Parts: sequence; C-alpha cells; structure tokens
Amino acid sequence: MKVVLFPNFSKKNALSTALKCCDILHGLGMEVLAAESFKSEFAEKSFVLFGSRDDISRECDIMIAIGGDGTILKASSYASAYDKPLLGINTGRLGFMASMEPDELEDLSKLKTRDYVVETRMMLDVSLMRDDVILSRHTALNDVVIARPYSKITDYEILADGKVVSTMRSDGIIFATPTGSTAYALAAGGPILEPCTECIQLTPICPHSLFSRTMVFTSDRTLEVRHSTDENEVYFCVDGKKGCDMHRNDKLIIKKSMKKLRLIDIKGHSFFDAVNNKLMNSIK
Repeated sequence: MKVVLFPNFSKKNALSTALKCCDILHGLGMEVLAAESFKSEFAEKSFVLFGSRDDISRECDIMIAIGGDGTILKASSYASAYDKPLLGINTGRLGFMASMEPDELEDLSKLKTRDYVVETRMMLDVSLMRDDVILSRHTALNDVVIARPYSKITDYEILADGKVVSTMRSDGIIFATPTGSTAYALAAGGPILEPCTECIQLTPICPHSLFSRTMVFTSDRTLEVRHSTDENEVYFCVDGKKGCDMHRNDKLIIKKSMKKLRLIDIKGHSFFDAVNNKLMNSIK
C-alpha cells in the first residue's frame, strides 16, 4: 500500500506529526511518498520516496493531509482529481474536516486493515464565461465567493437553469457545498448542512435588505451569477485561493461537479460530534 503525505509545515507540530506518521506507516509495511519540495524535511527518513505531486497522487492508494482545514482543501484537489481517499490529521486550529489529532496516530494501523469509513463529499464546477467563451474552470470542495474589495456593495442577479430566481444588493455572495456550509457560509449566517447531502447553498454577504436570506438548490441545478457594476472590481474566489476578476458582462456558472472527494473517517466520529466539539466549544 502506498501512502502520500501532504503536510503544511507552517502549522505547529506538523513536522513532528509528519515524521511520526512516516515511522508508523513504514513500520506497517507501507510505502511512504511525498512531494519533491519536502525532501529537506524528510531527509532523515531514507525510505520516503519523492516525486511530483501529480505523479505521487496518481500512484498512491491513500493521501494524508497534515495541517488544518486549508491543508485538506489543497490536498482535496489532488485527491478528487485522481479519485484517492483522503485522511486529515489536524495540526491547525479548528480542523473541522480532519478525522484525527496528533495524539491519535496509533489509529493509522486501521488504514492497513481498512477499518474506517469513507464519506463521499460533493464538489462544485465553476466556470467563468465572457462573450460565450469559457475563460477559466475551477473545482470547489467548500465554496465560491463573489465580492468586491473593501466591502463595496453590488447588485447581483442569480439564475437557476436560465430563470431569474433572485436579485440582491449585497457585499457579496457565497455558493457553498454542504461541506462548505460550516465555513464562510456559516459565518455569514447560513445554515449547517449535513456534509454527505447533495445540494448547493446560496448565502448573501451582508445583504442590503431585511428579506435576503440563504437559499438552497437541488444539486442538479445550473446556477448563473451576473453583476451590474461598471467598475471591474468584482472578483470570485474558489476555496480561498487567489481571486479572479469578473467583469460586468461576465457570467459565472456554478453546478455540481462529476468529481467527488472521498474523505476518510478513521475514528468513527459523527458529523454532529464535530459540530458539538469544535464549532460549539467556544460557548460551552
């Protein structure tokens, strides 16, 4: 069995956790792979094999992200592209999508016996169109956010399958998957959705109306967003990555992706355990 480690060494304890993972996985008879850029960090582990991220992601059986939720988001793009199951080990702050903490690494033995549950998470395809030409394509596990710098208010028009369903004036809009419903969309006042459901959630950011609220669409809808500002200051951002410009006559098309993320739950914790232990912890 081949396992790729996808660490974020800017996180506290990520390096020590990654090195312990190396030893445990190697002791279980598994091959450990990592990206070429991590050669110096894994220099003392002579058994670790290196390659490009695409090559090792294609070759592996399982991927392990070591860091916070942002690390899992980055790893998910490779895991979903090559249909590999992904395990998250939290060395960040919240680690809502992570199944393990650094003091639970003995449970890595369950990877060899396949004593774990795999949850399938829906993703979104995002396409920017200008003059009926697709300029860029993206895939989101969490969300796509449309906004302007400095919280400038903008008028947006939202269509579903070609029909106008809403026009709103707001600082921006969040289109989230059920997985992303506990991220920015939750902070903007959206509901918590069970992550294995399939739907698309629209949540306005600071709407200039008492009646603009979250909307939830079935996953087979094709959604389209337009804006009416003359200034080319509107941008969209996919899973927290660098924003892309969206001009006045552009269309942003959002729909369910054929790609899915297979996320490993190695501890058997329910989604509601994570909600209560992590999201609700600050008010207990």
